[in-house]
Amino acid sequence: MFTKVLIAEDMDDINAGVLTALSELKITTIHQAQYCDDADLKAKKARKDNLPYELLITDLSFVKDHRQQNLASGEELLVKLKEEQPNLKVIVYSVEDKLQRIRRLFNQHDIDAYVCKGRRSLRELIKAIKMISTGEKFISPKVQSALSAKNDMEIDDYDIGLLKLLSKGMSQDEIATDLKKRSISPNSLSSIEKRLSKLKIYFKANNAIHLIANAKDLGLI
Repeated sequence: MFTKVLIAEDMDDINAGVLTALSELKITTIHQAQYCDDADLKAKKARKDNLPYELLITDLSFVKDHRQQNLASGEELLVKLKEEQPNLKVIVYSVEDKLQRIRRLFNQHDIDAYVCKGRRSLRELIKAIKMISTGEKFISPKVQSALSAKNDMEIDDYDIGLLKLLSKGMSQDEIATDLKKRSISPNSLSSIEKRLSKLKIYFKANNAIHLIANAKDLGLI
């Protein structure tokens, strides 16, 4: 079991709940930070003292206020800390339930657990801590399909490229021309139309503007 844990969460009531869960597990050293920059500084000092944190529990979203921050989100925080301490275990504790973003956190940033905030979240958090302490992964049942091998669609670099071109205000004809110039396939107008239609369905977007907005919310573009 872990002995030293860092919590990055800006809401007092949620912090209290997480503390209660960690107390049940008899974790001896628990530090909290309500800003990602503060969490980064605490982690940096812990490593300097040769007493690094073993586990980070972080939210994804932090409310902006008068204080300027270098790290604006929990995702930015966990990426930075994992780069500096690759063996750090990470639990994301969030209300976010968008499957593509959750999948990316596991596949690209190698998080160990994803717990959805809700009525049973503290029980799930305790279970997640126990599981990852033995080398397992955990994901809340509500979003477990994010890691399913049978997803209807997987977003790849080609899709990201289409979304970026669309976000620049390019028409589908212009996108087709651009792809052909760069020898990127498929580049036919019909292929682009079909792919964008599938992306709208996947992201539950009503139109191109809504699609771009959803993609930006997920940090994909």
